Amino acid sequence: MRIDSHQHFWHYTPRDYRWISDTMAVLKQDFLPETLRNTLQRHDMQGTILVQACSDSRETQWLLEIAEKTDFVRAVTGWIDLLPPQLEQQLEALSHPLLHGFRHQVQDEVSPAQWLSNSAINRGIRQLQQRDYVYEILVTHQHLADAVQFAKRHDNYFLVLDHFGKPDLSLGAAHWAKQVAPLAALPHVSCKLSGLLTEPRPAGVTLNDLLPYFDAALEIFGTERLMFGSDWPVCLLGESDEDPWSLCEQAIATLSSDEQAAIFGGNACAVYRLQETSNESAFAK
Repeated sequence: MRIDSHQHFWHYTPRDYRWISDTMAVLKQDFLPETLRNTLQRHDMQGTILVQACSDSRETQWLLEIAEKTDFVRAVTGWIDLLPPQLEQQLEALSHPLLHGFRHQVQDEVSPAQWLSNSAINRGIRQLQQRDYVYEILVTHQHLADAVQFAKRHDNYFLVLDHFGKPDLSLGAAHWAKQVAPLAALPHVSCKLSGLLTEPRPAGVTLNDLLPYFDAALEIFGTERLMFGSDWPVCLLGESDEDPWSLCEQAIATLSSDEQAAIFGGNACAVYRLQETSNESAFAK
């Protein structure tokens, strides 16, 4: 089963999606399942993991409602406030067969380092892992070292690094590999091959210049801890003739068919337990 491990839906409002700036006009609209369906079919994708884009548990509840009705959504990565002492009760209220993970946009915090080291946050992460929830780490290259310490504290279940850890493309793949290698050394950490097309690209950097990042990821994570993600619709911010599906296919074209299948779905199925997901209400339609 070919899986896109990272896509979003939203009803756009400026208040809820403040990270969408005026330079991202294409994203200032609603993005819903039928808008994505044809794209998935064109790239032979049989399922997706739907990821939060708003720091509000009401969005998570809405995403779960969407997932129930959408045959290709196999799991949801939601959002929850990790700070309140009543976290267990909130987790009970959100519990759902399609809810398999959580994420917070740590990169948008005033101090991502302080957030990652916050004792209450870390206590909350331990509670998530006790319930076998995947936690996705969203930081930029500036805080990968802090993410390493965070990941070392939380090895009771899977962690997933989003978007290659958002590398600084001006410094090259070798520099990024050194930054991310300590994370890759932790066997419970996987990495999503996503987001490169929308990272700030220095003048003259072409698509071919992005391929070494895939090579480095393959070398340090191995084929068993990498998963493809489109980051749709954020990927629409790239050039019109560029798409993440083709870029990843080009980057891993020399791998065996089994290795390619792992990156394009098998690893996501294992980490997010997609084989256990029941979406009968959607498939009955």
